[in-house]
Amino acid sequence: MKTIYLECNMGAAGDMLMSALYEICDQKEWFLHKMNTVFAPYHIVLSPESAVSCGINGTHMKVTVDGTEEVSLDVKAGHAHHTHAESPDASFAHEASDSAEDGHSHTHTTYAAVCEEIASLDLPAEVKDDALAIYRLLGEAEAKVHDTTLEQIHFHEVGTLDALADVVGCALLIRTIAPEQILASPLHVGNGFVKCAHGVLPVPAPATAELLRGIPFYTGSVTGELLTPTGAAILHYYVLRYLPMPTMTASEIGYGIGSKDFGIANCVRAFLGDTASYLAAEEEEPYSCDDTILSISCNIDDMTGEALGLATEIFMAAGALDVFTIPIQMKKNRPGILLTCLCEMEEREKFTGLFFLHTSTRGVRYQVFERAKLESTFETRKTSYGNIRIKKSSGYGIQKEKAEFEDLKSVVLKNHCALSLNEIEKSLH
Repeated sequence: MKTIYLECNMGAAGDMLMSALYEICDQKEWFLHKMNTVFAPYHIVLSPESAVSCGINGTHMKVTVDGTEEVSLDVKAGHAHHTHAESPDASFAHEASDSAEDGHSHTHTTYAAVCEEIASLDLPAEVKDDALAIYRLLGEAEAKVHDTTLEQIHFHEVGTLDALADVVGCALLIRTIAPEQILASPLHVGNGFVKCAHGVLPVPAPATAELLRGIPFYTGSVTGELLTPTGAAILHYYVLRYLPMPTMTASEIGYGIGSKDFGIANCVRAFLGDTASYLAAEEEEPYSCDDTILSISCNIDDMTGEALGLATEIFMAAGALDVFTIPIQMKKNRPGILLTCLCEMEEREKFTGLFFLHTSTRGVRYQVFERAKLESTFETRKTSYGNIRIKKSSGYGIQKEKAEFEDLKSVVLKNHCALSLNEIEKSLH
């Protein structure tokens, strides 16, 4: 199956996604000519520039409006610095204009006006439909954040033109590449604060957070806005599933380079190729139970068995999917315990707090796992010993069943241990 896989280990901005997709597109000259012709009336120019991040060569798609490239502002310790080369088009406002940090006034345009602009572009209808759908996601997210309606929100004009080129560019590239499916990694959103038209906001910005509902993401230790609202909306619209990179045979690999130096390769990486047969089969017979889960773990060498047992009970009572310990050998030849908790992605903060509160650890580690599950149902079976619940599991061409142990145990105890588990299980068949 022809697949695009987007690796978003350093988040995603609209221009970074467009740059990565541009690198894997085999019609680069046509794309640039088409975009620059279509956007000439808006004084928007797209120019791919060779860029390097941590020694990795890639493309930075420079989008200028009247010769100026927009940037967003992260805030750290009272000082602003530049990050991804894209305005946080969280610059929606209810006023007719705003005063920017440089003292210049910026006008705003309505959601309806943006839709009219997209509809008037000389582009295929399916490209414009995709761009309109992405902008609707952006608009609805901002309307939710500001407790208003889609018709009442306003976009910051310059930021909107910059974002408009990113959205339309990604839509045109994806229609040109024509993948059968688009997959992505869980999204790294960054940390700290970002400065926009409304002031200083936490990362992820409120609009970005709205767009991330139902999508696996994490904050990490990098300070700055890694995932912008435009990037989040584009991914929200196109990505079928978020998972670690599947088995695939790649024919093209593209690097969309961001403008900020984090000391880590700042890029979106796009893989174009064929995915393994199991993913294609899954499209024909989807398994709704498959999901992504988070593993939180730490090494401990200074807690009693009783205290560790209590922590395990607390984690399970808090809704952990599973908790387990493994004996390990630590530094200075100390025997220790590897304590691991499996939980839902959105419960990361809760269980991190429980680790620090109920164990002696000073740090935890995170791993994200894709999980394949059999779908389970229960039925109650009548026996000469009473009702016993049976857990049935199916999927991936497999069917199995097993009696609930607690029910079997109850029968053994009621019969004063005169019956064995095997005897009771045989009565079920």
